[in-house]
Amino acid sequence: MSSRGPYRRHSPQFRLQLCQDIRSGAIGRRDAARHHNLSTSLLQLWLTQYDRGELSSEEAEASIVAEYEARIAALERKVGQLTMELDLAKKRRACAS
Repeated sequence: MSSRGPYRRHSPQFRLQLCQDIRSGAIGRRDAARHHNLSTSLLQLWLTQYDRGELSSEEAEASIVAEYEARIAALERKVGQLTMELDLAKKRRACAS
């Protein structure tokens, strides 16, 4: 059984820009697939989505906002955890003295 390469995710901004470049004629499909190491079927899927209007700058912006919100939530959880650990350490120090 052959092993596949690592799973990669491409940002909506990247997909949108690549599709715009292909549709404007700045780069050909084969060249884009070869240059970015993409399968031609994946590229065709993106172009179909682009033509239908499913890839848009609004989607790209929404993706960025969602990523930032997830990062903020993770940082807030970490701050809460560290605050609890600090409070516990202060209580231990107060009890020891």
